[in-house]
Amino acid sequence: MILETPRLIIRPLESGDLEAFLAYVSDEKTMHYLPEEPFNKTQAFDFISKHQGTQAEAFALVSKDTQQLIGHFIFEKYFGDHTYEIGWVLNPKFHSQGYATEAAKAIIQYGFEDLGLHRIVATCQPENIPSYRVMEKAGMRKEGFFKACIPTKDGWWDEYYYAILETEYFNQKL
Repeated sequence: MILETPRLIIRPLESGDLEAFLAYVSDEKTMHYLPEEPFNKTQAFDFISKHQGTQAEAFALVSKDTQQLIGHFIFEKYFGDHTYEIGWVLNPKFHSQGYATEAAKAIIQYGFEDLGLHRIVATCQPENIPSYRVMEKAGMRKEGFFKACIPTKDGWWDEYYYAILETEYFNQKL
């Protein structure tokens, strides 16, 4: 999958992305809302290696202006062949500039218009306000609130569950 938006190229991760990728996935604050600990260089390399090529489930977000990697998206099967999960991590230097929403909308469009999906879901912790705002701006709606459902080293996280159905996507386009 390679997609373009007005400001982004969305493509599989490449080995040349390693240093820019490591710059944000090694940061504790950036990784705070993810189940993984901050990555070291070996973990970052392994993640990129796993997600290269046509079977990729993680995709680079590259600025068209600078050709710089600014973050990545996960887009993977969630349940069967008809439901996918979407998620994102951006370098903090690029937060609050609309990049995540722009990419989310493009990936949701790809999911429904090219893959013929029935449903796309996303999750986040209630404290991660920017993340669920991206979900809402991308046309998703909150379906659930799961109390103490994700174990962490410090206890349990609550989780919001968002989704959009194919029919909702196409109705929004009208």
